[in-house]
Amino acid sequence: MPTKVLKKSGLRKSHILPTRLVTAERMSIQNLNTFDPFADAIQGTDAAHQAGLVHVRIQQRNGRKTLTTVQGLSVEYDLRKIVRACKKEFACNGTVVDHPEYGEVLQLQGDQRENICQFLTKMGLVTQDQLKVHGF
Repeated sequence: MPTKVLKKSGLRKSHILPTRLVTAERMSIQNLNTFDPFADAIQGTDAAHQAGLVHVRIQQRNGRKTLTTVQGLSVEYDLRKIVRACKKEFACNGTVVDHPEYGEVLQLQGDQRENICQFLTKMGLVTQDQLKVHGF
C-alpha cells in the first residue's frame, strides 16, 4: 500500500489509519479481572488483625517538609504492597525503610497521619484501638 505524506504535519497516512481492524471476537477482557493486593493479609475475621500497637509519627524535615512514618505493622503483611497502594491513594511518594531498632518502617511524604489511619482501618489491617498517633 503506498503511503502519502500529509502536507503540513509530515505524518504518513499509514501512521493515522490502522492497517487491519481487530474484531470483537478476538478481543479478550482477561485484564479486567480484579486483583486484591491485600488478599493475603485480610482473612475476613478479627483474627486477621495484628496483636501489637501501630505507631504513626510525623517527622519534621527541612522547612515545611514532613515525613509520616508507620511502625509496628505485622510481618505477615507485604509492606511494599501497602506502600504502593498508599502512594496511589494519597498522591504522595513513599518507601519501606529497614530501621535497625524498629524493623521495617513505612515512610510517606507529607502529613498523612489521618489518611494512613483511615486507610489501615478501612482495609482491615488494624483496628482503631491499635493505632497510636504521635506528633504535633
